[in-house]
Amino acid sequence: MSRRLRVRQAQTVLPFGVGAVFDIQGESFVATGIGDWPRRRQEVLSPRLATRLGVSAFYAAPPVADDRFDRPDAAGAPYIRFPSWLFCGACRRMTRWRISDEKAGLPPRCPSCSPVRQLAPMRFVQICAGGHLGDVDWWFWAHSRLDPAARQACTTRDRLRFHVSDRATGLEALSVLCTANGCGADRDLLDVLGTHGTRCSGRNPWQRRNEATDCAKPVQVVQRTAGNLYYPVVSSALDIPESDAPAEVTDGALAERVRASDMWVPLCRAHGGPAEDAFRGLLKDETGADDALLDVLMAEETGVAPPPRADTSDADDGPVAPDLSREEWAAFMSPVPPATRDFAVRETDLGLGHEHAEPWASLRHRIGRVVLADRLREVRALQGFRRISPTSAFVHADTARRLRWLPAVEVFGEGLFLTLDKGALTEWENDERVRNRVAGLRTDLDRSFQLDRLATVTGAELSPRFVLLHTLAHLLIRQLSFESGYSTASLRERVYARPEHDQYGVLVYTAAGDAEGTLGGLVQQGEPPRLSETLLRMTEAAAWCSADPLCAEHTGQGFDNLNRAACHACALLPETSCETGNTLLDRALVVGGEHVPGYFESIVAEARSAAAAAME
Repeated sequence: MSRRLRVRQAQTVLPFGVGAVFDIQGESFVATGIGDWPRRRQEVLSPRLATRLGVSAFYAAPPVADDRFDRPDAAGAPYIRFPSWLFCGACRRMTRWRISDEKAGLPPRCPSCSPVRQLAPMRFVQICAGGHLGDVDWWFWAHSRLDPAARQACTTRDRLRFHVSDRATGLEALSVLCTANGCGADRDLLDVLGTHGTRCSGRNPWQRRNEATDCAKPVQVVQRTAGNLYYPVVSSALDIPESDAPAEVTDGALAERVRASDMWVPLCRAHGGPAEDAFRGLLKDETGADDALLDVLMAEETGVAPPPRADTSDADDGPVAPDLSREEWAAFMSPVPPATRDFAVRETDLGLGHEHAEPWASLRHRIGRVVLADRLREVRALQGFRRISPTSAFVHADTARRLRWLPAVEVFGEGLFLTLDKGALTEWENDERVRNRVAGLRTDLDRSFQLDRLATVTGAELSPRFVLLHTLAHLLIRQLSFESGYSTASLRERVYARPEHDQYGVLVYTAAGDAEGTLGGLVQQGEPPRLSETLLRMTEAAAWCSADPLCAEHTGQGFDNLNRAACHACALLPETSCETGNTLLDRALVVGGEHVPGYFESIVAEARSAAAAAME
């Protein structure tokens, strides 16, 4: 019976983008490089993101009913069958499947069984830190315990069986058996996971043999659904109106800091010369300015328009890590928010006047600006991926490196943007106890293998305001999931907490809308007085965790000990909702702990006092 294998357009970037392995209806596939995409594509416009990534355009795969790409006339994003080694669950025969064996609309069938049985994919594959992926050499595995002479005596490589023993359990019960000419060589899978000294193929399954490279990295055998098989590198940007205002209006303080630096005059004198990059680097390290701002200021000073530049000079060797927060922060903080078809925002407040008693008065003094986004458009682009670890070699989405575009999708939704009170935040941030607590987290981050990746979000140095705002975003998403009609996986965060850009806010927005946007539940919760009630319930819920006191007193938990008082019971989210992969969280900075004051600690105390007074 014919079947259809559907992959949604949004999934062609994340989680089933180029290089990803995924299972569907008992079959397994891998997404090929964009060089194999069909010519009929949908362009996704995002000039701001394209400029920062140094590409000419973005394209989305055309939506079609059958995205498996197992026939020549298929029009969707191409996926090929992987692993190519399949086995029959009835006769246990193993088959090396080829593209020429595919029949449109039909799964692979065992040629030896009657009635016909569907073949299942082998569950183990091999990867390397160079980003390569391939089938395990099962013939070699079955003969790996023989001496070389006996191994060479078996010349037939395709007569294998995936045997299951009744006398053992686990991987020891599974073995690969060679049935060629009475060979009988076999080996169980007890030791299959890990490295075995086999040679890497130097390519991915969709690449041709002449595209293979000499790869000397050790090969590691993992399950095809292992978490370390695929680390996508995705960049996203909100579609905001282009501002005609000069840099001094949106970044006045930072611009003045640049002009006051001792490096500013030497940089202007070195404009266009070989020493310009050196002075740029020194100035960026000193002031926190980026290339975009320096280009604007130098153009005003020298009268020469800067050439287009990406955010990194090493774009050919690794992914670009653009900082897109500055323009988005300026758009949300504008006294008169700009409006376009895909960016409709309006300012509101908590609806708390001076006549409100505690804890509402304390809440009013802790929250600054509230902006509701009735419509947002986000563009997500896949630059490439890594394997084994997030710091391994980067593989571009176009493995042949001939194209100047990237795969992307656009998502429409709504959002809620809020800032903290700047004065209250500065006073809290200068507390020595707060700084000491974040200093320990910063030390763990400096030792972490995720330092480079997380630095693109946190800025030059991890600041107390980032941990506070990041944890606040997580707690707010968890609370909104009970009240707005969206699940936690349907909401995402954008943290604006770079001290060098004078940022102190968060954006919570929908992550899974369609072309018509979403239903408005998130914006409705941001209307007064609902938001103030939501924030109060959030702080009350965050003050207690079912894992306390262990969670509250933890000195390091999560990946690389990059969390403090934060666990699955109180602060963690689905990883697709978080910018940092559920790291750099500390509930104590929000509601207070034994040795550190929380930014919202006074609200929790006042709420408890008001509740106790009401009960008397």
